[in-house]
Amino acid sequence: MLIGIDLGTSACKVIAVSRSGEVVAKVLRHYPVHTTNPGWAEQDPADWWAATDDALAAVTASLPDRGRDVTGIGLCGQMHGLTALDGTGEPLRRAILWNDQRAARECEWITERAGGLDELLRMTRNRMLPGFTGCKIVWFREHEPELFARTRRILNPKDYLRLRLTGEYATDVSDASGTGLFDVANRRWSDELLGLLGIDRALLPDVVESVEATGTVLPGLATRWNIPEGTPVFGGGGDAVIQTTAMGLLDTGPVGFTIGTAGIVAGGASRCPDNPGGRVQVSCGNEPGRWHVMGVSLSAGGAFQWLRDALAPATAADPVTLERLSELARDIGPGSEGLLFLPYLLGERSPHVAPEASASWVGLTPMHHLGHIARSVMEGVVLNMREILEVYRQAGLPCDRVVASGGATKEPLWLQILADVLNRETVTVTGVAEGGAYGAALAAGVGIGWWRDLTEAVGMLAVEQTFTPDPATVAVYDQIFQRHRHLYEGLRPLFAETVPA
Repeated sequence: MLIGIDLGTSACKVIAVSRSGEVVAKVLRHYPVHTTNPGWAEQDPADWWAATDDALAAVTASLPDRGRDVTGIGLCGQMHGLTALDGTGEPLRRAILWNDQRAARECEWITERAGGLDELLRMTRNRMLPGFTGCKIVWFREHEPELFARTRRILNPKDYLRLRLTGEYATDVSDASGTGLFDVANRRWSDELLGLLGIDRALLPDVVESVEATGTVLPGLATRWNIPEGTPVFGGGGDAVIQTTAMGLLDTGPVGFTIGTAGIVAGGASRCPDNPGGRVQVSCGNEPGRWHVMGVSLSAGGAFQWLRDALAPATAADPVTLERLSELARDIGPGSEGLLFLPYLLGERSPHVAPEASASWVGLTPMHHLGHIARSVMEGVVLNMREILEVYRQAGLPCDRVVASGGATKEPLWLQILADVLNRETVTVTGVAEGGAYGAALAAGVGIGWWRDLTEAVGMLAVEQTFTPDPATVAVYDQIFQRHRHLYEGLRPLFAETVPA
């Protein structure tokens, strides 16, 4: 068996995968996000470890040989987070997450220090975005200097798990790409940018390819989980990248649409593409000689969850579930009778770099009820992701088919809306429901020699569901898209006025 661990934003998922690619066990353990200021998002690394420890113990206990058949572990996790550690590897503060928006000003300073956006893109292929680790480091240095002075290592979230598992400080090329400090074209830290920013290279971990081993599980943990001593832990990947790999997307052509907490439009490439204007995010892929291109909308399925949570106090006696909201949305026709939704609950990264943006409904009238509101959220999320696809195509990357993933896609209505809004056949494939955890397990399988490379590993994936665009609905959404895409520019002057002091 292979173990795949996915340290997500809301929960840790641990799965066991057999050599045939079958998921034979799965356990999920949740933990909170702490929001102490507007635009902030933090988590306690101790919560990550407690959830992982418990989930892994539960998975191994359920296996036929109770864990003795585990041969390798792959890691995946939320990208861009800052986990600051002292000299003993202990966290100095809560981790600052990918969707935290506090470092927008630091992005501007970094871009200036780099010599402007074009120079920054030359060094890293990416603009510095408020969610990236690099600007968080600068914010941390400026706003919490005493803690920063005690900091000896800075890790992304999944790599904190690696440290607890193996005692090793390491990351993989895909997660390193999301720091904004990585020379993506050459697959190494950008010493040039680090020097300009005054960031000590020693703070950052060593970097490996996703299929390389990064030590073995510590003996005490192996005993606790009943897995073999010396079980290797592999590089793995940042969740957005390795989830795309798990969808079978290693080269250009098909494009992945992931509707999780965030919305991701992503695909693979066999060359490191240029990124004019920095409008997409370029990362190293999980296979040597491969790259990954994506645009990330900060609120996607998370916007639908927010709607459910916002209704909870008023519906305590008969709670409105996500399933009930989807059921109400199915009774509403395409276009939600003129109600449009912009899903910028956490600001936005793509298609607009707009940390100050906020969510909006436009066109609300007395004729609209909860069903319209629910469907408009789903449509607004997908229309926003179509805008990302337009940017993706402008970068010279085609889209001949859509492969969908993410928790929201368990609801067929999301998948049909994707097919109709994008006017593309939309499919799901085996393993896709497990997302990055499955990709991490595949990378571990390549690492131990089960498959020659990831191309061979994903060759076993099969199509599970197919959704075909309806021409009449496509025409409706084409008209709506032309209105929807102009809403951001129309509302942008208001966003700056409503940013909390």
